[in-house]
Amino acid sequence: MLRHCAAVVLLILSATGGAAVSAQEAKKPPQANPFAIGTPSSQSAIRSGGATGGELNRKQLEVVQRVNFYFNQLGTLKGTFVQTNADGKRLRGKFYVSRPGRFRFDYARPSMLVIVSDGKYVAIQDLDLGTDDRWGVEHTPFQMLLRKDVDLLRDARFFEVQDSDEAIAITLEDKSADSSGPIKLVLSKKPALELREWIARDMQSLETRIVLSDVGKADDLDPTLFNPASVTLQRQR
Repeated sequence: MLRHCAAVVLLILSATGGAAVSAQEAKKPPQANPFAIGTPSSQSAIRSGGATGGELNRKQLEVVQRVNFYFNQLGTLKGTFVQTNADGKRLRGKFYVSRPGRFRFDYARPSMLVIVSDGKYVAIQDLDLGTDDRWGVEHTPFQMLLRKDVDLLRDARFFEVQDSDEAIAITLEDKSADSSGPIKLVLSKKPALELREWIARDMQSLETRIVLSDVGKADDLDPTLFNPASVTLQRQR
């Protein structure tokens, strides 16, 4: 159960529950991607919140450019997260990010789940069940948000761009055929622009919310932190 919930939260997919696969066997997520905010049949409802199909007005363009600059200047980050599922259940953990493309989410016990990207593949590892499912990072929103040269106006399709005194909310998806579907980002504006949460909606319209806290730069991150570990060795420790 924890394994399934964790897969929902971190924008990847529902794990297949099979044996570990190699990087060469990385595969595309199924259509029922539980991190997609909308499916093609429901995207018109999303568009009503602001930008329609990429048609941004001048103010919205300025907001997108500001968000684009934020992601481009990201280097290394670390912090904590709280995942709230549709049933109100909460899971906690720590996260680490290193551009371009590398990230790691460690779930706190009793979960034994780790989600880690080396910039090319994303591994969903359940150290309790001994499973290791891997997918190409291009099938996640992080491909667009954490790439070396972030250009949202070039790469994204926008469904919502909202700006208030306190926060920016933006719903977008990668234009590429590999897109995992839309994702809603919320960035606080005070004291400085910072990613605070994202919201996922599955095929049953059930939402999962991820809230970040204690976010700070982490220039001393060990590069090996983003290398998927051997599940077998981890379970023997």
